[in-house]
Amino acid sequence: MPFADELIGAATVAGLAKRLSVAAPDRSWSAVRKSGSAKTLAGLGLSERARAIRDALLSDGPTDYWQFEALIRTALTDPAFTGWMIWPVSEAVATLATQPGDRPERFEAGLELLSALTPELTGEFALRTFLIADLGRTLTAVKGWTAHPNEHVRRLASEGTRPRLPWARRVPELTSAPQKTIPILDRLYRDDSEYVRRSVANHLNDLSRADPELAVRTAARWSRKPDANTPRLVRHAMRTLIKQADPGALALLGFEAPAGLLIEGPSLERLEVSTGGAITFAVAVTNPGAVPVRVAIDYVVHYQKSNGSLAPKVFKLATRTLGPGERFEAVRRQSFAPITTRRHYPGEHAIELQVNGVAYGRTRFALEATMQSAARPVSGSSPPE
Repeated sequence: MPFADELIGAATVAGLAKRLSVAAPDRSWSAVRKSGSAKTLAGLGLSERARAIRDALLSDGPTDYWQFEALIRTALTDPAFTGWMIWPVSEAVATLATQPGDRPERFEAGLELLSALTPELTGEFALRTFLIADLGRTLTAVKGWTAHPNEHVRRLASEGTRPRLPWARRVPELTSAPQKTIPILDRLYRDDSEYVRRSVANHLNDLSRADPELAVRTAARWSRKPDANTPRLVRHAMRTLIKQADPGALALLGFEAPAGLLIEGPSLERLEVSTGGAITFAVAVTNPGAVPVRVAIDYVVHYQKSNGSLAPKVFKLATRTLGPGERFEAVRRQSFAPITTRRHYPGEHAIELQVNGVAYGRTRFALEATMQSAARPVSGSSPPE
């Protein structure tokens, strides 16, 4: 995956300065050009780079919102004004549009301009500035976007209002009142575009972390009025709750308590593993009954923390419908290589199966300390879903 400097780096900033110079040749755009230097961008993550270039744009460009909008509208007529250079532009638009003053007119105009920029690169991060400034006014405009002919704008309605949007600032009012975005999702869950529906599923998954009952109720309501794509959307939206063995989510997706199933494992290849190595285990689930059984098979690794306690992490293994007499077998290799998102502590760990939310076969093993290799960096290319 690309790194931050490959997405918003010197070449991106040079391209932006060139496009701005075409749109407004009377301005020097010197601060924008300087913002793309290796010295300026060194050590900055993707969001920080976007904000640094935004500040340069605000320094070089018109301070009046309406003049700035006219400049950006002109730039939008250039086909080369597209891609990652748009992120800092959208942030500058949001900053100017939400300043005190003739705010109602500027605010609405800024949202409209953001929707025009979105097909060139999503405005989901800049939308957070509007949401924080005035949630009600922004949500009113966003609801209108759900009927927009462009799928990128419809997706912006869902993605930009996600409570836990990766790389983005939290919006406290959305975090405390997740139900406020349900009317937006209701208008989009049967959208023609998979791109939009995927965002809706991720949004509902975000909501499930804050209010599981609300998420399950919403998914159940959609399931009563589905189209051909709704079952897949609901499965994706309920993924966190399924891992957490939420009874409502399990029942909604047809995962009943696994009575009568024969569950074997996890059978570990060995009971110790060195830091940097991996442990292999086998599982098997058999349906000895006379009717098919739908099963969600996960496994849980209980990692030792620095204080000696264990913290569970659920991993997806398989989702199957087992026919009468059918047997499912799998072998999985779990790595303990150093990564920047988790530190491995030596000592007792454990692994267990989770079938339709019920835990089985918890087995302990030891993680032994070795020379630590360098942590593998996590790329800053695209946010997780």
